[in-house]
Amino acid sequence: MRVLGWFYLALAFGFIFLPVAVLVLFSFQDGRLPVPPFNGPSLRWYESVLGDRRLMEGLRHSLIVASLSAALALLLGFMAAQALARHRLPGTLLMRAALIAPLTVSYLIIALGLLSLFNRAGIGLSLWTAGVGHVVINLPLCFAILYASMGEQQRSAETAARDLGAGEVRVLALITAPMLAPSMLAAYFLAFTFSWDEFIIAYLLTRFDVTLPVEIWSLLRSGLTPRANAIGSVVFLVSVGVLVALQLLVFRKVRP
Repeated sequence: MRVLGWFYLALAFGFIFLPVAVLVLFSFQDGRLPVPPFNGPSLRWYESVLGDRRLMEGLRHSLIVASLSAALALLLGFMAAQALARHRLPGTLLMRAALIAPLTVSYLIIALGLLSLFNRAGIGLSLWTAGVGHVVINLPLCFAILYASMGEQQRSAETAARDLGAGEVRVLALITAPMLAPSMLAAYFLAFTFSWDEFIIAYLLTRFDVTLPVEIWSLLRSGLTPRANAIGSVVFLVSVGVLVALQLLVFRKVRP
């Protein structure tokens, strides 16, 4: 049974990572087509990608949109979770359902709705409108993570701090935020990752300044090349870097 279990695990990891391995492998292809036989290794396509102004601009735009939208989604999610977890408000269940609802809606529907809203309001499409869309899809995630983390132990610590004379701002800064720090980091990194490689909303809600996934889509319209593999490998590397940072900062076991 143990051998069968390891075999199943190997198949599962192979199914997940084999396409990524092929993508990375043929990003080092020396020829012009990312197909066997493999000729290389060569860094010519990475040099081409890093020297492409449009791709580097798209990379910079993606980092800006992802970092800012994740931060705003985290802030709004924290405020909503704190309000609904610590205060009895009329219609609490309805408000919680409304906050979680975007998780069940297709990104395409959200993007089309926001596009219609911005057009009616006379707001031009830009990185800011794409950032708003990313806040909409990441806010429910941040809220759900933080709301689930607010337990009775934290409530008791907050009550004790208030009994000792601490104001609400000090309670939030010195008690609530430190106790929720792992959950807040997890929510931020997940929101950053989802925003970083999101395409549909970024495509529909930007015009001239676009994010990296939109630039990659434009690149793929001319056909699959090792250059596309190279930029895909860069995206994968950044995503892995974020997940490794999440692992080290949040899920690492504290050793005595």
